[in-house]
Amino acid sequence: MAQAAPTSGGTRRDVRPPDIFSPQTHLMGRLALPIVTGLIYGYWAASNRRSGGSITGWNLLFGFVTAIVFALVLFGVLTIGPRLRREVHALMWTAFMGVAFGFLYSQSGESVLRSVGMSLAVAAVTFIVMFYRFYTHEDAAGHRVR
Repeated sequence: MAQAAPTSGGTRRDVRPPDIFSPQTHLMGRLALPIVTGLIYGYWAASNRRSGGSITGWNLLFGFVTAIVFALVLFGVLTIGPRLRREVHALMWTAFMGVAFGFLYSQSGESVLRSVGMSLAVAAVTFIVMFYRFYTHEDAAGHRVR
């Protein structure tokens, strides 16, 4: 049975894959992600609100206002979040996802209690997932481990 021969120098953990995109491409991606996600969210909220009915001017206005607010809040979460400690960062994502899901769910015509219950369930799962992600990708001082 063959085994791999040891190489000199051991393994290097500080080597990252090459960055094939320019800084301008990264900037456009950082701006495009909240905008595109906001447009999808706004369309989804407007679609839930009209319940399959005809599209009206007020429905379009509601969708675009919802998209703008969602995109601005998401941009804030993506900008401010990495500067926070992992616990607060996870709580920020928890609040954002809980409110965003609760608002979408409430537009479908369900009761307020059901909307709150469902958004709390989504928020709890979001906290568990985000805390685990940040806890496993940072050291004790809060610096990202690469």
